[in-house]
Amino acid sequence: MDNQTPATDKEVMVGKYKVKVVRNMCIGAATCVAVAAANFQLDSENKAVPAEGGADLEAAVLLAAQSCPTKAIVIIDTTTGKQVWPD
Repeated sequence: MDNQTPATDKEVMVGKYKVKVVRNMCIGAATCVAVAAANFQLDSENKAVPAEGGADLEAAVLLAAQSCPTKAIVIIDTTTGKQVWPD
């Protein structure tokens, strides 16, 4: 678990995807951590944050975002500029 609490929504790159967790939507359900633990962790406020340099593949990160009950994880395809999730 990360002990740092970011002040803003953090974005990281996973393959062609830009991944961001919208903090005010996150309820700390941790489904993203269960699906893609290399790319998500909970901080000291029990909010999900995307992890730098995670080893999970794009497909796992997308599945993690889709598992979020509040749709707090936003995924943008940087090759097209389009939002992949939530759609």
